[in-house]
Amino acid sequence: MEALLSQLPIGLSIAAVLLLAALGLTFTFGQMGVINMAHGEFIMVGAYTAYVLQDWAGRQAVVVALPAAFLTAGAMGLVLERTAIRRFYGRPLDTLLLTWGVGLVLQQLARDIFGAPNVQVRAPGWLSGGIPMFGSQVPYTRLFILAVAALSVLAIWAYQNRTRQGRRMRAVMQNRQLAECSGVDSERVDRLTFFIGSGLAGIAGVALTLIGPVGPNLGTYYIVDAFLVVVAGGLGRLRGAVAAALLLGLINSYAEFWTDASLAKVIVFVATVAFLQARPQGMFVLRSRALT
Repeated sequence: MEALLSQLPIGLSIAAVLLLAALGLTFTFGQMGVINMAHGEFIMVGAYTAYVLQDWAGRQAVVVALPAAFLTAGAMGLVLERTAIRRFYGRPLDTLLLTWGVGLVLQQLARDIFGAPNVQVRAPGWLSGGIPMFGSQVPYTRLFILAVAALSVLAIWAYQNRTRQGRRMRAVMQNRQLAECSGVDSERVDRLTFFIGSGLAGIAGVALTLIGPVGPNLGTYYIVDAFLVVVAGGLGRLRGAVAAALLLGLINSYAEFWTDASLAKVIVFVATVAFLQARPQGMFVLRSRALT
């Protein structure tokens, strides 16, 4: 029992990483139907933002980089949406190919600027060490990632439910045609949604610098898991993303405890596919009066 409980904090920390990586996709994929394969590269942009800020902020670069990475990745996502993606709305396979090519370009650009070898971002001194929990030592860095994930979810919930723009986002997500008939500028909502989704990917990249080194391929390690979280939770559903990230993180933690890291990934993937066979619309489905 003690061994099983010791995996619980690890599973929660994995869930926090998955949730941060998937939060942006929850809205860009769920609302706009855009299969953004460059989302992983926006995660990489956030991580490199923290690396660049080290020269100025030192060991506090991770904290300073959180808002900076949000703005940087969000601005890049907005440029991508305005210049290319908006021409492919309603054509998800085309957006997949387009953003996959953009992701490759961004990876090569990162190699040209920062080099191919991985680089390290130093964590603040106050994140050194850990706290005993269930017979294991939980690093403060993992707890910090949990806190960032929780604050991000809270901020998104408040934005959607307490602001005018957030309610417009929900309206477009639920019924785009009816929202447009009600006077909502859906194009403006799409731009803002893509900016927020890409910015959240930047925050995820900053959090990932606390786990390991930063490299041009950083985003490719998490993009598939992020899509699994979005699809399993239900397209565009915030609570679905939280629940799916929590469940997949715990499955990954316990599967890795009994097997190894590679086989644990396979188990998570198989479990997700089996779940979607039984419930293809995900954990939480948007209720509608539509006949189709």
